[in-house]
Amino acid sequence: MPARARLATDRRAGVPGALWPFAVLALAFLTFPLVALLVRAPWAQLPQLLFTPQVLDALRLSLVSAVLATLISLVLGVPLAWVLVRSSRWRMPGLRRLLRALVLVPLVLPPVVGGVALLLLLGRRGLLGQYLFEWFGVSLPFTTTAVVLAEAFVAMPFLVLAVEGALRSADRRYEDAAATLGASPFTVFRRVTLPLVAPGVLAGAVLCFARALGEFGATITFAGSLPGVTQTMPISAYLALQTDPDAAIVLSLVLLAVSIVVLVSLRDRWLGVTS
Repeated sequence: MPARARLATDRRAGVPGALWPFAVLALAFLTFPLVALLVRAPWAQLPQLLFTPQVLDALRLSLVSAVLATLISLVLGVPLAWVLVRSSRWRMPGLRRLLRALVLVPLVLPPVVGGVALLLLLGRRGLLGQYLFEWFGVSLPFTTTAVVLAEAFVAMPFLVLAVEGALRSADRRYEDAAATLGASPFTVFRRVTLPLVAPGVLAGAVLCFARALGEFGATITFAGSLPGVTQTMPISAYLALQTDPDAAIVLSLVLLAVSIVVLVSLRDRWLGVTS
């Protein structure tokens, strides 16, 4: 649309004047806390604080665990999204909706509740954890593995949502053509479907990584806060706020920077913004 025509359309549509104060207030409410974080940041001491053992250990653990949680989410979440969208076995009225609701529960579930649920399932006395401990001597809680599992639990639904949306918008004629030519369902999925939805998978993976990187409640409940073992950046920032506020601010700045990078990279895929 030409710039002049777009301007004319904007003028005709307009924004009611009564909405402006509320919009400005909302914008201030959402941005001023971030401004306060930037203003109060110890910029002069930032390099020194950023390379302290506490911050580096938390950063290393957070990056490694978030990457592993994202890989788990990719391996499990992409097939799950494909089954939810394309499988004909869920056509019973209400069944697909119920399954989708169960998959998305971690999005609205308080993270602490998710950590308690994981503890009751995989703890030493959990439904499955008791057998892992008795038969194999494996105890998952309060380990780095517990961090990865907690992050995957809360982050995987974001990946499933993104892939599901990509699958619903993909042109199925290519898949039908491949099936007509004799390709097996797995070949169609691997050679046709995945390339079609690759941007959605990438967007979901990045969003999943960001959510895993910022996870706090389920992690501290299921994995604890052992330095160098389970103390991720959000947990370290929370604990540092009580003893070393400057270190807490530095950790918060790192998480804020990651969030901004994620939102900028996803602006046209996740938010639907094109200009």
